[in-house]
Amino acid sequence: MNLINQFNLILFLPLFMLCQNNVCFQIEQNPNSDIQAIAQFSKYINVFNCLHIYAESSISDEKVLHVAAIAAELLDNNEDGVVDDDDIKNELLSKYTIMPVFAFEGSSAEDLLFDSFDELMDDNNFCAGAVLYNNEIDPSSPGFWGYDASVEEVLHTINSCSHIEIYPDVFGLDPNLSLMSDAMDVARGGQFLTIPSNYPEQSWYHYDDSTCDYQCMAMEYLYWCIVANMGLLDNNMICSGISDEWELCTAEEFEATDVLMHAVITNPEHKIPQLAPDGNYCPNNSSLLENDWIRSLMKKIDILGRDYNTNSFYLEIYDDGSIEKKYNLIK
Repeated sequence: MNLINQFNLILFLPLFMLCQNNVCFQIEQNPNSDIQAIAQFSKYINVFNCLHIYAESSISDEKVLHVAAIAAELLDNNEDGVVDDDDIKNELLSKYTIMPVFAFEGSSAEDLLFDSFDELMDDNNFCAGAVLYNNEIDPSSPGFWGYDASVEEVLHTINSCSHIEIYPDVFGLDPNLSLMSDAMDVARGGQFLTIPSNYPEQSWYHYDDSTCDYQCMAMEYLYWCIVANMGLLDNNMICSGISDEWELCTAEEFEATDVLMHAVITNPEHKIPQLAPDGNYCPNNSSLLENDWIRSLMKKIDILGRDYNTNSFYLEIYDDGSIEKKYNLIK
């Protein structure tokens, strides 16, 4: 490779962090290895008790921590150690929301999980809105399209397992039923329940995957709007790479063009993350690491105040007066 080609290659590489990220999470062993569907995962991180990262053994610790950091930054965008939206946290918790990380597509862990998913849904109300594969994760390039899919897939998980359920008038996926679906119809140049042969010239969102129905289109649209507003698409290489699907590459273009959805995304009542994750998550209060050893567990009770037995939901009462809602998987 000559010097000119080497220089051109360097220009196209994402220029983010070149050193180890600072992530205040600890990787644990799979606490539910006796549940067949998730038995082949060996690494686990609990993010705010509401989003559970499960990874295969071949996934590096750095990558597992990266996924957890991205999830934490999206849930706690101001990084004060507390989930920004209590309703979102409770909805994710009520479903036992997981973010599976597989070694590769079609791995035995993936096959086992999805072969058993209906049973998991019946017994434990699992929600897995997306998956990640080892080759899609790059901690040095958080959210950089084409290099790191962590932001996209974690957003899909959070959005599909919470936002569309608790804010249906805003983020509902069906046509004519939410602010988002109305905005998407404008962005696509009309309401198309199936993929049109050609999108209108005035459209700026024109996904043409024939396997993606209207609801799928709406989920992808929500992702594009959030990351456009964050500025994660503001790069010439990214803009060129996504132009077949999405045209608004800068936050300024998004604000000026997609007026309806910009108003939804930036409305503080909706508490959508505004800042792009950088893969670093270690709040100053260090609550992620300190709470468990500062406090002592005094009692477990069910939601009716009775002694805890085998209910899925239960409350832990600590000696500092704090109470945490927990989810017990049925095995």
